[in-house]
Amino acid sequence: MNDPQNRSSNDFFWPSYVDLMTSLFVVMLVLFVYSFKLFKDREHDLKQANGELKAKAEELEQITKIRRSLQRLEGKYFRYDPTLERHELLVPVQFKAGRDEIQDAYKPALLQAGQTLRSVLKTIKTEQPVRYLVIVEGMAARYAGNDARNRSEEQLTYQLSYRRALNLLNFWKQNGLDFSQDSGIELIIGGSGFFGTGRYRGSQEGQNKRFLIQVIPKIGRMTSINLR
Repeated sequence: MNDPQNRSSNDFFWPSYVDLMTSLFVVMLVLFVYSFKLFKDREHDLKQANGELKAKAEELEQITKIRRSLQRLEGKYFRYDPTLERHELLVPVQFKAGRDEIQDAYKPALLQAGQTLRSVLKTIKTEQPVRYLVIVEGMAARYAGNDARNRSEEQLTYQLSYRRALNLLNFWKQNGLDFSQDSGIELIIGGSGFFGTGRYRGSQEGQNKRFLIQVIPKIGRMTSINLR
């Protein structure tokens, strides 16, 4: 005969066992879903990071191409300074002390230099839109008696060097060289007084009465590439 007590125990065990297995299945299912979500999120992050890296690589490639193209500037009117990473004007412009007028002897070369600069920038071909920031910087020489601690003298020297740069811009415009008409070129003028980098020192201080022209390419923002 079947023992009623054993039958009662069996009747209690199997439902409990089924409930336990069902609970374990639910837990495993939840863990699987959670793990799958983490995997998909991680996969999305990796694809996004990969896309950003690819965009940065393309941007670097564009910058490299532009720098190679800008080498065409080097020659009679410009040279590249690898230390300061800038192109500099080679026309040996000199101003009279305390004056901002460009002497006639320098004007033909300055006009040729401006035309060369504009021509090179307009002929550079790139896959991405590029703008060029052209900085025309006027400079001044520091002579004995020019005390950097003299605030008034310092301000006057900044104004003088700025007017020199402005006169160059106006001279170019008067001769049909208007960079503001070029959508891909943004020209900025400034004056560094008797400060700034790349200055002549000692007995060559007088050569600081000159222009510096820097060209900085600005590549348009690239969007990340979605990889599938």
